[in-house]
Amino acid sequence: MTHFTANKMELNLIKVYDSTLLSSSKVYQINGTLSRYLGDEGSIQHPQYVFLPLPNQRKKASFRLNRNKLMTK
Repeated sequence: MTHFTANKMELNLIKVYDSTLLSSSKVYQINGTLSRYLGDEGSIQHPQYVFLPLPNQRKKASFRLNRNKLMTK
């Protein structure tokens, strides 16, 4: 998973390896879809992280990633 920052039409992608660094004020690119982090659900042993695609993205519905998929996407 990469964090997306735009400065003057320039893309800066920074990989995120720690789930504690997720922020709802940042935009993340996951499998080519720009998404915003909504929060986490599930239990402490099996957390799930919820993302919502930004408008005008091909994917429309929110989706969840578990810890393993979060680190690989």
